[in-house]
Amino acid sequence: MNPKLPYVLLVGAAVIIFILSCMLLSRGRRSPSCESQPRVVEKTGSTSQSLVFADLTPEEMVQVVRYLQGNLGVQLVDASRAKPSDNCIASVDLQVPAKAEVLRFLDGGGARPPREALAVLYFGNQPDPNITEYVVGPLPTLAYHRDVTVQKYRGKVPYYRRPMLGSEYEQNVSGFFVHPVGLEVLVDHSSLDISQWAVSRVFYNGQYYRDMVQLESAYVQGRISVQKVRKAPRDGDFSSMKPRAPSAALFPLQYEPQGARYSVRNNHVLFQGWSFAFGMSVNTGLRLFDIRHKGERVAYEISVQEALSVYSSNCPGGMSTRYMDGSFGIGRYASPLVRGVDCPYSATYIDTHSLSETLRPSKRKASLCIFEQNLGSPLRRHYSNLQSLYYGGLVNSALVVRSIATVGNHDYVWDFIFYQNGAIEGKVQATGYTSSSFLHGDGLRYGNRVWEHTLGTIHTHSINYKVDLDVGGVKNSLVAHDMAFEMVRAPWSPEQQIERPRLTKKVLDTEDQAAFRLQSKMPRYIYFAANSKNKWGHQRGYRIQITSFAGDHVPEASSMERAISWARYQLAVTRRKEEEPTSTSIYNQNDPWTPTVAFADCINNETITNEDLVAWITTGFLHIPHSEDIPNTVTVGNSVGFLLRPYNYYDMDPSIYSHDGVFFTSEQDFTACEINPIACLPKTASCLPNFPPFTFDGFQNISRL
Repeated sequence: MNPKLPYVLLVGAAVIIFILSCMLLSRGRRSPSCESQPRVVEKTGSTSQSLVFADLTPEEMVQVVRYLQGNLGVQLVDASRAKPSDNCIASVDLQVPAKAEVLRFLDGGGARPPREALAVLYFGNQPDPNITEYVVGPLPTLAYHRDVTVQKYRGKVPYYRRPMLGSEYEQNVSGFFVHPVGLEVLVDHSSLDISQWAVSRVFYNGQYYRDMVQLESAYVQGRISVQKVRKAPRDGDFSSMKPRAPSAALFPLQYEPQGARYSVRNNHVLFQGWSFAFGMSVNTGLRLFDIRHKGERVAYEISVQEALSVYSSNCPGGMSTRYMDGSFGIGRYASPLVRGVDCPYSATYIDTHSLSETLRPSKRKASLCIFEQNLGSPLRRHYSNLQSLYYGGLVNSALVVRSIATVGNHDYVWDFIFYQNGAIEGKVQATGYTSSSFLHGDGLRYGNRVWEHTLGTIHTHSINYKVDLDVGGVKNSLVAHDMAFEMVRAPWSPEQQIERPRLTKKVLDTEDQAAFRLQSKMPRYIYFAANSKNKWGHQRGYRIQITSFAGDHVPEASSMERAISWARYQLAVTRRKEEEPTSTSIYNQNDPWTPTVAFADCINNETITNEDLVAWITTGFLHIPHSEDIPNTVTVGNSVGFLLRPYNYYDMDPSIYSHDGVFFTSEQDFTACEINPIACLPKTASCLPNFPPFTFDGFQNISRL
C-alpha cells in the first residue's frame, strides 16, 4: 500500500466537504425581497374628478337613512326583520348624475353635480301599498327628497312587484341545488298578512294534488308511488366541494418583481395610458365610467345590466323558473374574494359597501380585485428569417378589474380587461351549482341525469351590457363593414375570371336598422364612428366584437317576453336618453306580464346618425348540464363577452409605444440588458415576492342556518 494514499484520500474528502458546505450555505441563503420601483404615472385624468362616480360611503348611507327616518312621517322597520305589511328601506345607492352635467364638470370647467342618493322603499303599511323611489340630496347636508317613481316608470309601481327580501330564503344542505326531493308546493302569498298565506297546489313525483290533505290521503291509501331519498348529510355528500385529493406541489404563482405598474386611488385607476373610474351598483354590480386611453375618452359608461336564466323541466318549479338576477342584486351578492384562487394572490383587493335590506351599511371585504396579468402569450410578434434577421414582440400584459357575484346557485365572474393596444374586453364566466329537478317520468327530455334522483335541467344564460361609447366626442354614427365576393376578369388575361373579396360599407341610420336579432346575421365589423378622421383619411372608430353561444330566446308570443325583450337582440344601438338609463328593471322579476321597463319600447326607429349613442350588447350560452357539472360547473367553455377594439382610431397600433416591447437583430448582442430587457430577468426578477398573510372575512357576521 502506498503510504501517501491515506493523505490523498483525506485531502480529497476535505475538498468534497468544503464544496458541499458552500452549496448548502448558498441554498439556504434567501433571495432578496422584491422592492417596488418609483412608478411613472401618466397624467390622464383627475382622481378627485372621478369621485363624481364614487359609490356612497358608509357615512353617507347612514345620513340618508337618518334623513328618511326623520322626514317621511312613517315608521320604517329594519328590512331584515320586516313583514310584508311593514314599511322599510329596501336599498340605498348612488344616484348617478345626468351625463350632460358630468361632462360639463369633467370637460367644461362647470360646477360639480350635486351628490345624491337613490333610496328604494317598500310601503306595505299603507292603504295603497306601493314601491317608491326617492332621490335624496345633496350630500353631505341633506335638504330634500324627490319622489321620482312616476317620472322613471310612467306610473306607480305596485307593491306585488317588489323583489323578495333575503330573509325569505333558507338552505340547510351544502349544494342543496342538486338535492331535489320531488315535493313542490305552490303558495298563494298575495296577502300582506302572512297568516293568510296558503298552499294552493301540491306536486309530488309527477302527480298534482289540490292541497296537502289530498296528498296525505293518497299516501295513506297507497295510491302514491313513493321514491325513497336518502337524507343528505350536512356537507352535501356528492355535492360537497371538499377536494377528493390531498394537496401536492404548489400551482404556479404570478408576482410583480418591481411592484404594481398600476395605481388605484379611491375609485380611480391608472394603467399604461388607461384611466377610468369604477363603482358597484347594488342591483347590477360592477360598472365603469369615464374610460380614457392616452388621455382621450373612448367610453362614458360600461356596465352590466342583467343576467337572465330560463330553465326547463317536467316539474312545475323548474319549468316556470326565470331568474332575473338584477332583481336579487348582482352587486348586493358580490362575494368576498379568495387570494390566489379568485384573483392572483398579489392583486389589489378593495372593500365595497352597500345598504340593502337593513338600516345599517354592510362592508363586503375584498369584493373587488384589480391586477395586471401576463396572459402568457404575445400581444403581437414577428420572427424574420428572410433577408433581414430580427425578432420583435410584445408580451400580452393586461389590467383586469374583477368582481364575483354569487346569486343563488350561480357564481358569475365579471371581468373588464384593458389591453395595451387600446382594446377593452367585457367578459363573464359562469360557475357554481347547476339547478336541478327531481328525475321522474319523461325527465330526460329536459336534461341529463347527473345523480341518483337528480335531473340537470337544460337552461339558457343571457347577459346584457350597456356600452356608452364616446368615440372622438359625444356625437357618433354607426357604420357596418363586411365583405362580399365579386367576379372579375383578370386584367392581364381577360379569358380568366377571379373571385376576389371586396369591402362593403353601410351607415346604419336608424334604431331599427341597428337592432340585430339574436340568431340573425350581423355585419362582422360594426363600429361607432367619430366625426374626425385619422392620418389616413378614415373615420376614427371603435369596433364592437361579440363572443356568444346563446341559446334561443323565449318566443315573442310568450306573455312574459316583453320583460326580457332586451334578449331578443345580440346588439341594439339606440340614442342615449336620461329617461332610458337601463334595459330592464328589478321589478320585472315578479311581474313579467306587465313589465315596469320593456326594452323593446326603446327601439322606435329614431335616427342615430351623429347622435349620442348607446350599444346594448347581449351575450350568453346554452347550458345542458352533464355529469361533469357535479359538484360544480367549471368556467372553462362557459365564458362569453365582447371586445371594444380601435378601428382606424389611431394612425398605428398604440402598443408600439409600450415599455414592454422586445426587439433585437442577428447583429446585436441579445444577451445584453440594454438591447433585450428579457435577458436581465435572472437579475431583475430573482427576488422573492412579499406576499401578505392569507386572510378571509367572508364568514364574519353571517348566521348559520
